Parts: sequence; structure tokens; C-alpha cells
Amino acid sequence: MSTATPPRLLVSEVGPRDGLQSISLTMPTAEKKAWISALAAAGLQEIEVCSFVPPRLLPQMADAAEVVAHALSIAGLRVAALVPNLRGAASAFEAGVHKITLPVSVTEAHSLANVRKTHAQMIEEVRQVVALRNERYRHVEIEAGLSVAFGCTISGSVSDDETLRMAATMAELGVDEVGLSDTSGCAQPTQVGRLFRRLQAELGAQAGGAHFHNTRGQGLANVVAALDAGVTTFDASQGGLGGCPYAPGATGNIVTEDLVYLLEAMGHDTGVDLERLLDARRILAEALPGEPLYGHLPDAGLPRGFVYADGRTPRETAGAACT
Repeated sequence: MSTATPPRLLVSEVGPRDGLQSISLTMPTAEKKAWISALAAAGLQEIEVCSFVPPRLLPQMADAAEVVAHALSIAGLRVAALVPNLRGAASAFEAGVHKITLPVSVTEAHSLANVRKTHAQMIEEVRQVVALRNERYRHVEIEAGLSVAFGCTISGSVSDDETLRMAATMAELGVDEVGLSDTSGCAQPTQVGRLFRRLQAELGAQAGGAHFHNTRGQGLANVVAALDAGVTTFDASQGGLGGCPYAPGATGNIVTEDLVYLLEAMGHDTGVDLERLLDARRILAEALPGEPLYGHLPDAGLPRGFVYADGRTPRETAGAACT
């Protein structure tokens, strides 16, 4: 019987990008910086801080370069950004990010709605982004995030084979990893486990993490299924902010606070301090007055006797020095 310690899981916070670009309010830059700093202080090691898109399309992201510069000043933080095309990738590379994610839709209908490109056009865009990275920015990681990997509200059901064909294409183009996104909130645990096992079998080290939405209440159940399949990276958004305007009916991401509690309660080390995470949530709530925030842990609090996977207790954590 193996007694090996399970690997630390990576919770990748996407609220400053996915969350903020999905709401009508624009968070002031100073508050964005304070929120990102607080998220990092809570132990989140990777934060997707922005997307590089024209400000006329997403005014919420007009300060992307300034936000990246601030995030890069935080020791130990891995700074990520979403980019829809070569122009956005070039801007992100110049800004100094550590990682970019390219949204690549499994269905062409969603691709046309989301990035205004056919599959052939998006494949060529990815090819050019990888070439630019390889030529000038070899230290930057590229993820292809496969949107509507589990189902599409425009095209309908999506087969495993469709998703895996696109995953294989991305891997052949030279991206570092391929993640699966439940953009439309269609996924269910059996499908999640099956698809991630096939992804890992076919892509090996290039198989990436999971990005789940909670549209139909399956988000955390899907996390458990992905865990059982060997996934070690999970995207989440503080307060459950987020959603895709080009996936009709889709609602926000899984809630970071609830995800961290689930993982730690199951004995998986995330390195995240839940009390400091709730401190960060207060910054978010004050900066976005009236914006609904979701999550069960913030309402219920930690249960009596709760212990983190690494043996810390909430009282010990509250008194720990910031690192």
C-alpha cells in the first residue's frame, strides 16, 4: 500500500480576468491591484489577472498592462493572462506574463461567436502565437483552453472524440498544455472522469487542468471526478464571478472559497489560507457594490475542528506571517 504524500494541487484564480470581464461594472485599477495582492497573500500561486483585448470591446480590461506590472511585483506569483489572438499574445508577451491561455472552441459555432474565427483561422492563429513564443519569449508557457469541451449551448452535445481531436491538434501545434473548459455548464461527473482520462492517455504531459462552471450545480462534483482522474490544476473565481456571454444561459465559475475548502477537507494540500481568502473577498465586495457574490463557505464559515491538509489550524493560520 502506497503511503506517498499526494502532490499539492494548484488552484488557479481567474476572477480578475474571467470574473471582471463578465460584469458591467469596471473595478478601479487601484482596487484591482489591492485584490490581486490579497489573493496572493492568501497563498494563491497562479492568478489570471487580465485579458489582452481592445479596450473598446472590454473596457474592464483597459488597464491590462498596468495590472500585469503590479502582479509581477509580487514575489512568487505566477502571472497569467488570456489572449484571443496573435495581437493579444504579443501584448501579453511584452507585458512580461508567465503564462497565456488561448481560448479555442471545440465547436465552430462557438468559435465564430466568441473569437470571430473559424476553426481553420484559429488553428493558424495558435500556430503563429507558438512561433512568436518560440522565437522571442521561450520562458512563457502557452495553454490552449478548450472552450465548450463538454457541450455547447449553440451547437448542442459535443462528443469526446470532437474534443480530443481538437486537443490533439493543439498539442501538435506545440502548446505546452491543453485544458478542458465546461464553458456552458453542461458537464457531469461521469463524462468529466472519462474525458480527462482519455486526454491524459493521449497527450501525456501536455494534458492540462479543468475549468468548470456551476451553471447546473455540478461544479464541485465535477472537481471530484476530475481529481479521481488525476487532474491537479483547477481554475476558480472568487465569489463565483464569471461566465461566457457567447454561451447562452451559462453562469459563473466555481467559487474559489468553496473549492479550496473542498480540496483541503479531502486532504489535498492547496497552500491556500481560507481566512486570508475571505479577507480578499471583502476587498472584492467593497470594490463592486451591489454585484452578487456566491459561495457557501463565506456564509457558513469553517466548521469547528477544521484542520488543513498540511496540519495547520485556522487559529495558527490567522497568526502566521505573510510570505
